[in-house]
Amino acid sequence: MKSRYLPLAIFASFLCLCQTYTLRNSVSWAVSSNDVVVEGELDAISEEVAPALLVDNGGLWKQAYPSQVLGDVVENPKELIKSENENVAPLSSRLFSYRMEEIKESTNAIPPPHQETARTARYIAHYSDWGHLSTISTQDKIKGLPFGNIFSVSDGPLDNSTGIIYFYVTPMDNTVSDLKSNPYASLTFSEAEGDFCRQMIYDPEDPRCARLTLTGKMVEVGPEELEFAKDAVFSRHPVMKKWPVGHKWFFMKLELVQIWLQDWIGGVSLIPLEEYFKATPF
Repeated sequence: MKSRYLPLAIFASFLCLCQTYTLRNSVSWAVSSNDVVVEGELDAISEEVAPALLVDNGGLWKQAYPSQVLGDVVENPKELIKSENENVAPLSSRLFSYRMEEIKESTNAIPPPHQETARTARYIAHYSDWGHLSTISTQDKIKGLPFGNIFSVSDGPLDNSTGIIYFYVTPMDNTVSDLKSNPYASLTFSEAEGDFCRQMIYDPEDPRCARLTLTGKMVEVGPEELEFAKDAVFSRHPVMKKWPVGHKWFFMKLELVQIWLQDWIGGVSLIPLEEYFKATPF
């Protein structure tokens, strides 16, 4: 063999030795169709068992994450999906899962022209599945300071927008404790939650990537409105129906005081409540 081919031969031999590899630090992995909840599958969980699944600091997440992420050594790959308790583990790892087809997808949800500020506000409020709620904290170390938290929300089923934001919350949440002391809060949405800003290559802080802040009073939903609140939230977040009753979940809504919108360069809009509720996101 000529000497000039020797480096090439060594490189080819090295590639042969490296045909397979293991990525040890990845936090992504395939999820099979068996890892989603079938309607009614969790109904059999007793009130005593379900909360235990939520507070199982070791078992729940160890069962849901691959061992490579947790740093465990597994000699047999099948141990990644095998649990000590075959009845409880699959349910615990799927307690926050659901079939995507349970949620009706919006059809051709195109943002309104930015000049139509009331309609844009209604559009963002309706098509946002979650938002950032800011309260005045009652926690010891930050008492009296702003505190933010993420909540899943809905202003109604996808085909019925109301502009009123509904929440499904638990008294165990720090935010709910804050609201008992001071019920006023601000809820912020960003158009970056959807695909529009990514498609337009707008940074989330770009004024053209619209942001909406709704400020008002958080109140518990009354009996006359409870069925609609359930339909509004559960139609958009079906997994919530399976959350353990031991956490004493209940519905709240935001009674609006101010609507603040920035959806273009050159300033913000304060939208009158009457215009907001007259507009439609569709």
